[in-house]
Amino acid sequence: MRVMIGFVFNSLLLGFGLAMDAFSVSLANGLNEPRMRLRKMIYVAGTFGVFQGLMPLIGWFLVHTAAEKFSSFEKMIPWIALILLLFIGGKMLIEGILNKGEESEAVRLTPAALLIQGIATSIDALSVGFTIADYGFLKALAAAVMIAGVTLGICIAGLKLGKRFGMKLAGKANILGGVILIGIGTEIFISGMAK
Repeated sequence: MRVMIGFVFNSLLLGFGLAMDAFSVSLANGLNEPRMRLRKMIYVAGTFGVFQGLMPLIGWFLVHTAAEKFSSFEKMIPWIALILLLFIGGKMLIEGILNKGEESEAVRLTPAALLIQGIATSIDALSVGFTIADYGFLKALAAAVMIAGVTLGICIAGLKLGKRFGMKLAGKANILGGVILIGIGTEIFISGMAK
């Protein structure tokens, strides 16, 4: 029983730590689209949850099948996250500057942009596959589901916060959202290169 409680606690803690980048991006998405409906919020948060849960499983699978190949790919993870988030953040920043802070209809989050955000914020979670490599498949799956659930909840909170402040910041939301995404990409890159 104690082992099970420790496993659940560690998985939830891991989910919380992994969800911080997705939370920040959700905050930026809420700022950018302050009139986002609940259905879309669940879709956006669910996308982040799926990616955050799926990446550790992919990492676990790679450890059990092709560990040598994955370790060489692992060095590229910070670069991939940096490039993807710089691209999205830069685009938002440019759109915000070109609108010169005017109140305009917020740019809606497209499925393609959400896919890129989901990959960029969760790609570092591939490394978690190494930390859960000693788990059997069902235990690794249970950990991934808990990570996904925590991410879903945290991202909905980020979207709600972003929406609340997005209404107040109106025309400057794109600029702020872009700066946040660029900052997250830079942080992932710096912490990834420090490993």
